Amino acid sequence: MKLLHIDSSPLAGNSVSRDLTARVVAEWVATHPGTQVEHLDLALDAPSHLNIDSLGFRLGPDAQGLSEVQRRENAVSERLVSQFLAADVVVVGAPMYNFSVPSQLKAWIDRIAQAGRTFHYTEKGPQGLAGGKTVIVASSRGGVYSSNPALAGLDHQESYLRTVFGFLGISDVRFVRAEGVAMGPDAKAQALEAAQRAIAKLVTETAPA
Repeated sequence: MKLLHIDSSPLAGNSVSRDLTARVVAEWVATHPGTQVEHLDLALDAPSHLNIDSLGFRLGPDAQGLSEVQRRENAVSERLVSQFLAADVVVVGAPMYNFSVPSQLKAWIDRIAQAGRTFHYTEKGPQGLAGGKTVIVASSRGGVYSSNPALAGLDHQESYLRTVFGFLGISDVRFVRAEGVAMGPDAKAQALEAAQRAIAKLVTETAPA
């Protein structure tokens, strides 16, 4: 079994989402012996945002007349999509930034959302090609959104990730959430304790018999 561990927060040791992904991966490895873990740190090695050069992968693998920069960007996209497709489990650290996800995480998504690789179009509409995976999103938020109807409509973080992974054909998308981490030390401690219980429950439910 291959597990792809993705972090996107630039806060290093101060990051709640990194704390959560580390806990998820440790629990998963402990209960799924033999799991091979690969770590992708998007704060240190983020792909560039899509531009005229990095859009070359949309022309197909046999495109002619590409510049050296375009070929280099295509290689980045190919490396990322191949890494994603090879994983059985993907653990994604996703802090909420301005009601959505960090731009470096969005840049990674833009690279792996490739027609013909992770989805394709049919006469009935788009169909995902990356099914059969488990995606675990470690979500961190400064405020509380999930249980507050007044703020729920501002959540374009978890809703976006559920939508985009679903578009790629992944139906098994799970969330471990730490909310209210900016609302004082007690609230943060309580959020992390709740997240740890959720992690243990989530991983235990998928442990081999």
